[in-house]
Amino acid sequence: MESGVRKENNPPFSSSSPQPQPPATNPAPLRKIIVVASIAAGVQFGWALQLSLLTPYVQLLGIPHTWAAFIWLCGPISGMVVQPTVGYYSDRSTSRFGRRRPFIAAGAGFVAIAVFLIGYAADIGHLSGDSLGKKAKPRAIAVFVVGFWILDVANNMLQGPCRAFLADLSGTDHRRTRIANAFYSFFMAVGNVLGYAAGSYTHLYKVFPFSRTKACDVYCANLKSCFFISIALLLMLTILALSYVRDKPWSPDGSAGDGGNGEENGEAEKSTPEPFLGEIVAAFKSLERPMRILLLVTCLNWVAWFPFLLFDTDWMGREVYGGDSSGSADQLKMYDHGVRAGALGLVLNSVVLGITSCGVEVLARGVGGVKRLWGIVNFILAICLAMTILITKMAESNRRYTAANGGTHLLPPPSGVKAGALTLFAVMGIPQAITYSIPFALASIFSNTSGAGQGLSLGVLNLSIVIPQMVVSVAAGPWDALFGGGNLPAFVVGAVAAAASGILALTMLPSPPPDIPSSKMQI
Repeated sequence: MESGVRKENNPPFSSSSPQPQPPATNPAPLRKIIVVASIAAGVQFGWALQLSLLTPYVQLLGIPHTWAAFIWLCGPISGMVVQPTVGYYSDRSTSRFGRRRPFIAAGAGFVAIAVFLIGYAADIGHLSGDSLGKKAKPRAIAVFVVGFWILDVANNMLQGPCRAFLADLSGTDHRRTRIANAFYSFFMAVGNVLGYAAGSYTHLYKVFPFSRTKACDVYCANLKSCFFISIALLLMLTILALSYVRDKPWSPDGSAGDGGNGEENGEAEKSTPEPFLGEIVAAFKSLERPMRILLLVTCLNWVAWFPFLLFDTDWMGREVYGGDSSGSADQLKMYDHGVRAGALGLVLNSVVLGITSCGVEVLARGVGGVKRLWGIVNFILAICLAMTILITKMAESNRRYTAANGGTHLLPPPSGVKAGALTLFAVMGIPQAITYSIPFALASIFSNTSGAGQGLSLGVLNLSIVIPQMVVSVAAGPWDALFGGGNLPAFVVGAVAAAASGILALTMLPSPPPDIPSSKMQI
């Protein structure tokens, strides 16, 4: 056990400004934690729609490839800026509605606005003067880009305070903190399944017949209809959570009823508060060992994950099915079949993700602790990424063709190869469940032990996620090109990073403080 984690004079980071104190020792009832965690289903429903439907919609609007990189960089850029900013100010919010709830409500509202702009981009562009006969629709593209950037900013505004709210509700009960993050991961899986299912139903637009217009074809109308459901689900879950679960504003004198020590806070109040940027700089300068190692392990973990998350369906279409998105009609057809098979794999992945999320506590007890569990599943991730090489080589060695209409046509891979690829997708749901829960729980526990603000702690942790995303997004293409193209070179780097992350988690990551004995969990 690392003694540095338990000492209150060794916080994850410190500064001279008043520090928000941890919430009350007694955690909130589990039902309230579940209600707040359910917001993740609404958020992830929208993300699943983006992954499954947005790329063809981008092509429909005629967005140039040079714009595509700019658009997709919005996520990590907004994550670097928005989450630490929102986390910092939510820690210190004195609103009568509480610290987290105003930011969660604002984030959900902006998500609704952004989704409306994205769904109606073609219609707004046409009303503004875009010609239906031209491939590129500049006004629609402008509306789409604005909506997409607002969406990423709003999601970051929503998710950071939501996780911080869960940490607040868990109090100093470390087990409850892990359970809260496991439920958040579970509801992410629920949102994924619902989103992929809605995106795969091609006649959903008939439920909203007004969605089909001159500027919006059947595919566009189906996307718009899915977005209507996404908005309704997110707003319903958010309103339910924020009306049922209360949180209290921060008070520098510790009188907000959130477990703060009045004397310690009173001393802090006498200090001169630092501005936000100064607080961030001070946070990094004074990071203690538990948070430094946690950030490093998380960073390597996401270096491993992002190549697969970005190119999983492309790998199915290109390497496993032998198709090509820019090739002949036969290659394009096979590529589409592969992408559809990859979408099925993502559904299986989400189902396993949800099941595993429900058993995180049991798995942790079985292997001897959460840090050991995280290390083990990182090795599982490394093996899975390495297995993509074997599956690719098997697909290439069993490539089949048929003669028809005076030419040869590519056939799908054998059933054994397809089953192997889909099994790989499913198994990766196990380490993904741990990735979506344990790092956030550890950040909250380390922060809670020291009295640092949950919002800023989770915002800093998010930097170790978005920076790898930016690196992988920019470097994966040139790196793959060095080895003749394809997705395998990036997957190999991911396998090495996953193994390194597992080693560091097992050998260097401090164990969290022991669970505080408590009475029977309140439901």
